[in-house]
Parts: sequence; structure tokens; C-alpha cells
Amino acid sequence: MALSTKIIKKRIRSIGNTKKITKAMEMVSAAKMRKAVNAVLSSRHYSKTAWQTVMNLVQKIDATHHPLLQPKEKIETAAIILISGNKGLCGGFNSHAVAKALEYSRELKEKGVEKQNWIVMGKKGGESLTRSKKNIELDFVKPDLIEGVADVLDLSKMMIQGYLTGQYDQVSIVYTDFTSPLKQEPMVKQLLPLTQSPDESLGQTAGTKEEKPSADTNEYIFEPDIKKVLNHFLPRLIEVQLYQALLESNASEHSARMMAMKNASESANDMIAELTLIYNQARQASITREIAEISGGKAAIEA
Repeated sequence: MALSTKIIKKRIRSIGNTKKITKAMEMVSAAKMRKAVNAVLSSRHYSKTAWQTVMNLVQKIDATHHPLLQPKEKIETAAIILISGNKGLCGGFNSHAVAKALEYSRELKEKGVEKQNWIVMGKKGGESLTRSKKNIELDFVKPDLIEGVADVLDLSKMMIQGYLTGQYDQVSIVYTDFTSPLKQEPMVKQLLPLTQSPDESLGQTAGTKEEKPSADTNEYIFEPDIKKVLNHFLPRLIEVQLYQALLESNASEHSARMMAMKNASESANDMIAELTLIYNQARQASITREIAEISGGKAAIEA
């Protein structure tokens, strides 16, 4: 029994050390989450307003004014951008994003889009797609510290160029939308062509549960002319949408990791309490047995 109590004490110490690590990771993730959430909230309104403006314009202007507004006659090749994390220990954050992307891939195949090129940002998403034997065309490094729109400029230029040259007939992005520290939801958003999809309300990401805004009644005036405005505005819009998706995923990742580490710390507390009870019971049983042996030995001597 002495050996058993020794093993139990060793396990308690081991779990205690693990708890210190998870608690420290929880505090670090909480600090990163606060910064990431502030970044998301500061740019979300601008991103949604810009997208809504374009979706409103789609209903009012001729698509021939700009090639990014013109849908292809037949979608043969689709580009799917997947944003995930570089590290694990964040609950189901990475697996849920990959599952959403694979589900979207199956939906495209059902519509007859067999050729799908994957563009990944984040190591975990790339590893999962490789195991699923997907065609990863581009693998961008996801920065641990997001500094600005410059982090997605290369990706934006390649997607726009790919669409304009006919390399892609459609470009979509899969990312994790930040709702709260307790809720993060994987989303799919079509970036190109800039047309309102059937399941997407004006200015909203497909799949959101927000109420649809009322129909746009504004009139738009272009200065100096519509082509120059669209040539400058539409590429910028794609950059902003990619940047916002990166911010949303970043905030979601830190939130998911904070909650995962918090749950791990609480589980460690429960395990320590349970093992402490087992240790005390084992120690008490050992003491009781020793007393019984002493009493038995004394009785045998006296007899």
C-alpha cells in the first residue's frame, strides 16, 4: 500500500504541473484574445458596409462595367481558400473549419464542379487537406501577429488575377466567424464573382442568422466615372474581406484555445481532488491495517 500511495502522490504532482501549464496558456490566450477581438470589432462595421454597398450596386448597375462583377457561363474550376490555425490545443477550432470546407467541397461536386483548387493559410488546415488528398495549389504562411491588410495583399492579387485570366471561375473563402468567446462558427463566403448568391442577403455572409436588411433605395453617382471607381474599389473590397476573415479566424482561434485551456485546468482540478480522496482513503486503510497487525501481534504474544 505504501507503494500505491507513492504512485498516487506522483500522479497528483504530475497533474498539478500540467495544470500550471494549461493555466499559463489560458492567461496568454486570454490576453491575445482581447487584442484580437478589439481588432475584429474595429474593422467589422467597415467590412460589412463595404460589402453591402457592392451587393447593392450589383442590383443597380450593369455587370459589364467590370469583369469582377461578371459571373462565368459555367463554373468548371473553383478556388477554395481555407483559413485555419498554425497550432493545436484549441478545441475543435481547426477540425470544424476543415469539416465546413470539405462539406462545401462536396456541395460543389454535386453541382458539377469537379476541379477544385485549394489555397490554405494555416498549417493545421493544410495538414488535414493533405490527409484528405486534396489539391493544395497555394500554401500561405499565416502570421502569428496580424499587422494589417498587407498580410493578405499577395493572396488577394493572386485570386483577382486568377479570376480575370480564367484560371478560376469562382473564388470562395472558408473561415471561422467570431461571435463570442463561447461561440465561433465556420462560414463560407463567395468572394468572386461579386454577385449576390441565392442564400446570401444584402451585405451579409451566407449562413448568418441576422435579419435581412430592407431593400436599398439609394441612388449612386460615380466620379470621375464608373469604370475608374470600380477599378479602384473592387480590388480593395476583396482585400478588406480577406483581411476581415483573417481577423475573425484569429479571434476565434484565441477564444477557442482560451476555453480549451480553461476546461483543461478545471479537469485537472477535478482529477487532483479525486486522486487526493483516493490517496487519503489508501493512507487511512494502510494505517488501519498496521494498527490491526499490531493489535493481532500483541494478542498472540499475550496468549
